[in-house]
Amino acid sequence: MKIFYGVQATGNGHITRARILGRALEAAGARVTWLFSGRPPEKLFDMEAFGNYQTCKGLTFVTKKGRIDPLKTAANLSFPTFFRDIRALDLSDFDCIISDFEPVTAWHCRFHGLPCLGISHQSAFTAPIPLEGARPLQRLVMRCFAPCTTSVGLHWHPFGPNILPPIIDTERSPEPPAPGKILVYLPFEERRVVEKVLAQTGRARYTVYCDINAPRDRGNLHLRPFSRTGFQKDLATCQGVISSAGFELASEAIHLGKKLLVKPVDGQMEQLSNARALELLGFATRMERLAPHTVAAWLDAPVPAPCPFPDTASELAHWITRGRTEKVDLLSRRLWARATRRDPRRPMEQPTGRHPDPPLPARGFTA
Repeated sequence: MKIFYGVQATGNGHITRARILGRALEAAGARVTWLFSGRPPEKLFDMEAFGNYQTCKGLTFVTKKGRIDPLKTAANLSFPTFFRDIRALDLSDFDCIISDFEPVTAWHCRFHGLPCLGISHQSAFTAPIPLEGARPLQRLVMRCFAPCTTSVGLHWHPFGPNILPPIIDTERSPEPPAPGKILVYLPFEERRVVEKVLAQTGRARYTVYCDINAPRDRGNLHLRPFSRTGFQKDLATCQGVISSAGFELASEAIHLGKKLLVKPVDGQMEQLSNARALELLGFATRMERLAPHTVAAWLDAPVPAPCPFPDTASELAHWITRGRTEKVDLLSRRLWARATRRDPRRPMEQPTGRHPDPPLPARGFTA
């Protein structure tokens, strides 16, 4: 089977997920051609697994001081380039086309009447998941950014019948954590602010991944350049993770039993909703502002037990390469039956003033 797979490369989580599912697809006999958009090609790293991949500009957002900058985001958009990239694709020779919230692939299929399979965390937003910051414009953007004919969502709980557990590397096992070691990944925050706050909370050793060219050590701060291998090693041996509210890193931390402190990107519906869901499910502590007292209080929290997810990638790869004859809701039920159960907190225990939460279905629900 020949597969064309478009990936939104704004964040590293989409690329991590693509790497894992791509490996499973190839093991199932598929040949995959990759397209990455949303990030300059020179900013991509550790891409050997994708072979001779393609890139284009796509669409993405711009942040400043931890929140979306609407003016810079608008200035960065180039719709003539976007439509030129759509027209330049030729997907007529592929048996299956997949989009992980990648708009060029999805809109090419829409304009040419081709079926497109959406596999992404964003696809879960069609289900009644916990939402925050879901203003009409943001809902419209989420719905129209990368439209697909079939959508498979990924989330930490089966909020709907089309939702599967996260795609993570289930072959990795938890390792004994190094005492006091905290992994920090806050790519949308100003690095100087992150360093200042963490330096004031000296009870831990912070390994901070950021946009630098070489490692730097400053007291209890250990700054590291982006590296997939180094990041995965530090994730395996840390006690906790301080990060934005992206989906993939949180999923890996939950799977490995790492405590989580998340700061969502202000104004970004997906991250705000992720933080809300993590709170509701008891998987993370949320902060609105990076502050020493918040970090210090979180450091005193206990380390949770691992909450393993099943091998979603292999099941999904076989489902795709066998022609998708099984209904998505049946695949969902089968996978969630293998997941470790974490009883969610009740909605009334959550902070007020946010979007009301839907009732949580039990894992193994009936669609």
